[in-house]
Amino acid sequence: MSSIGQLMNILGNPSGRHESNFDAVENRLGVNLPEEVKELCSIYGDRLISGYIAVYGAESMVEKNVWMSDFVRGGHSTIPRVVLPDAGGMLHWGHSIEGDSFFLEDRGGGRWTVSAFRRNWHDWYESDEDVIDWLVDVFEGRHAADWMPEWSEVHWFE
Repeated sequence: MSSIGQLMNILGNPSGRHESNFDAVENRLGVNLPEEVKELCSIYGDRLISGYIAVYGAESMVEKNVWMSDFVRGGHSTIPRVVLPDAGGMLHWGHSIEGDSFFLEDRGGGRWTVSAFRRNWHDWYESDEDVIDWLVDVFEGRHAADWMPEWSEVHWFE
């Protein structure tokens, strides 16, 4: 089963899949986004998952990245790299309700991996996984169990 299929088995399929125009997002951010990001954000974007993780969709991704880019350029002490649309920046793809900020870093060769600013720990977290595999592991309790909640068996969307 594909990774997105595994994630959909865990989370379910929210009603009202978004018709997403990622061409506009890519043009505004100056980057070609990985297909998995576009797929994830088309299904779960601009929603809050189980009252905890917000995933940005095409409607909000540019605005959230521009804001975060300005914020980091202003001197955030823990986020170590620039954020899109700054050249070579990370993609800000979501956040938690506790103020954690989720990013994807371009590792080259089309490989983007998850990193995060963990607000309550005031530190920087890096993984070796792409966003969908990371989310599958998070919701199955294999990753980030020390800073993510215990998940119920049924997930919901807001």
